[in-house]
Amino acid sequence: MSFKVTLKTALCIAGVIMATGAAQADPMLDKAAADSANWAMQAGNIANHRYSELKQITSENVKDLQVAWTFSTGVLRGHEGGPLVIGDTMYVHSPFPNKVYAINLEDQTMIWKYEPKQDPSVIAVMCCDTVNRGVAYGDGKIILQQADTTMVALDAKTGKEVWKIVNGDPKKGETNTNSPHIFKDKIITGISGGEFGVRGHLTAYDLKTGKEVWKGYSVGPDEEMLFDPEKTMTWTDGKMAPVGKDSSLKTWEGDQWKIGGGTTWGWFSYDPETNLVYYGSANPGTWNPKQRPGDNKWSMSIIARDLDTGVAKWVYQMTPHDEWDYDGVNEMILADIKVKGQDRKALVHLDRNGFGYTLDRVTGELLVAEKFDPTVNWATHVDMKTGRPQVDAKYSTLQNGEDVNTKGICPAALGTKDQQPAAFSPKTGLFYVPTNHVCMDYEPYQVEYIAGQPYVGATLSMYPTPGSHGGMGNFIAWDAGTGKIVWSKPEKFSVWSGALATAGDVNFYGTLEGFIKAVDNDGKELWKFKTPSGVIGNVTTWERNGKQYIGVLSGIGGWAGIGLAAALEKSTDGLGAVGGYKDLARYTELGGVLMVFALPDSVTNQTKVAAK
Repeated sequence: MSFKVTLKTALCIAGVIMATGAAQADPMLDKAAADSANWAMQAGNIANHRYSELKQITSENVKDLQVAWTFSTGVLRGHEGGPLVIGDTMYVHSPFPNKVYAINLEDQTMIWKYEPKQDPSVIAVMCCDTVNRGVAYGDGKIILQQADTTMVALDAKTGKEVWKIVNGDPKKGETNTNSPHIFKDKIITGISGGEFGVRGHLTAYDLKTGKEVWKGYSVGPDEEMLFDPEKTMTWTDGKMAPVGKDSSLKTWEGDQWKIGGGTTWGWFSYDPETNLVYYGSANPGTWNPKQRPGDNKWSMSIIARDLDTGVAKWVYQMTPHDEWDYDGVNEMILADIKVKGQDRKALVHLDRNGFGYTLDRVTGELLVAEKFDPTVNWATHVDMKTGRPQVDAKYSTLQNGEDVNTKGICPAALGTKDQQPAAFSPKTGLFYVPTNHVCMDYEPYQVEYIAGQPYVGATLSMYPTPGSHGGMGNFIAWDAGTGKIVWSKPEKFSVWSGALATAGDVNFYGTLEGFIKAVDNDGKELWKFKTPSGVIGNVTTWERNGKQYIGVLSGIGGWAGIGLAAALEKSTDGLGAVGGYKDLARYTELGGVLMVFALPDSVTNQTKVAAK
C-alpha cells in the first residue's frame, strides 16, 4: 500500500469523524478531570502538568502532615506511576502481575480486585524491572496495559472485563510498561523492548471497543510511520521544512531499521486546539553505534501526530545517531509561557541527554535547548540552526571505537532525567524536575540480533558525578523560557519519583532511599517522611470530605533500583546500574505500599476557618 493511499484513507477517516461527531471527548473523564478533588489522569491533566489547584496543604502547615492510612499491593519490585481517584473510589495498580484494586475511600475496603493471568516468562524480556506506570480512566472503564502487552478494559464499578486486545509479542521482546492515555474517544499506548531489537510504534485504540484505529512506527518506510514527505515538518537550517521522501530509511544501513528500536514506553500529552498527540521515541537498536551508521531517524525524537489519523505533523530528533542510550521518551509538558520574552504555546521536554528543550508545540520550531545539569559533557551545546548537539569527541563511543571503554561520560545512560515526570506550576511559571546526577563508562561491542534475546552490545559502569556534591540526584526548578536552572537541591540518591506542584505553594517528590519530601517554591525543604521502601512512584493529591490528601507508592525498583528489585550483584548488571546504586541496600529494602498523608483535623479546621 502506498503512502498516498494510507494518507488518503487517514484523511477520509478524519472527514467521517468530523461529519459524524464520533471523535468526541469522553464526558465522564472530562467531568472527573475538571474537579480538582479527583486525580483522574496519571499526569493530572492531558498537558502533563502534574499540578493541583488544591491548597489546604500549604508551605506553612505542610510540616504537620501525618500518615492517614496505608495499603499494601501484595507485590514486591518497583512501584512506578500512581493511583487514580474518581469520586469516592481509588484505583491502585501494581508491578507484574499487574494487579488492580478499586478501594472505597470511605473505609479503605476493597470494592474489587483484578489480577490478570500472565505467563511469567515475560519477566525475562522486561529490560529494567517489572514496573507498570499506572491505569487510565474513561467511559466508565479502567484501562490496564499489562506487561505481556495485553490491554484490558475493566468496568470501573465492578472490575469485570469489558474487552481485551493484544498490543505486541513478548516472544520478540515486546512488552508494555507505559500507562495508557485516553484522549477524546481513543486510547493511546506505546511499546517497550528497545534492548531486544523491537521496532517502536504508537497505537490508537477505540475506547469503546478496543479496535485498532491507527499505528505509527518510529522508524522505517513513510507509509508505516504515517509520515507525509511533503507535509510532515522538521527543524532544518533554522526553519521548519518538509522531512522529504524516505526520511527514516535514508539514515539506516540496509535493513537495520527493522530492528531499529525507537520504542515508546514513556508518557503522552494532547492539545485539543491542535488535535495533536505529543510523545518521544527511544534509543535505536543496538547500543553499539558502529553497527548502525547514520542518524537513525526517527529514534530519539519528539513526534507530534494528529489524534484522529495518526499522521505526523512535525518531528524533531534530539540525539541523532545515539551513542549513549539517551532515550527520548520523557514526558512532553504543554504550557503557555513566555519564551525569550514572547508568548508561546510551548512544549517543554527535559531529555535523558541532559538538555532541556522548549519548542513551539503548534509548528515544531526549536526555541530553547540548554543543559539542565551543568556537568553534562557528552555534547558542548545544541546548534540552534541545525538543531544538532555538538558532540565532544572525547566522549564519543563511536569515535573511540568498539571494545574501547570510554570513561567519564555525563550523564549516564539513565540520563539526567529518566521517565520520572516533572511538574509545571502555572502559578510560578516554573518546572519542578526530579533528576539524576550520575556519570558512566561505556564500552560497545559487536552483538548479533536473535529475536527475543537481549540486543544491547555495550558494557556500562555508573557512578556519582565526580567533583560534584557527592550525591546522585538533584531536585531543580527550571525556567523553560530562558533555559536556566532557577535553583537546585542536592540529594544523596537519584530523585526517581514523579514531582507534584500545588496551589498551596508546596512541591512534592520522592527519593530512592525512601523519603517523600516537600519543598516550597524556592526549594527550601519543609517536611519529609521515610516510607518503608524506596520511592519511584509519582506523588498525587486529591480531596475528600473537605480534606486534602497526598499519596505515593513506596517500592524500590526501576532501572536505578534493579539491583535490589532483582537481587543482582555484579556491578555491570542491570545495564550498569547495580554498581552505581550499590549503596542503596544500606538505606532501604523491597516494598509495595501505598502511603497516604493528610493534615490532622485540628490543622485542617484552622485552614478552613482562615479560608473563609
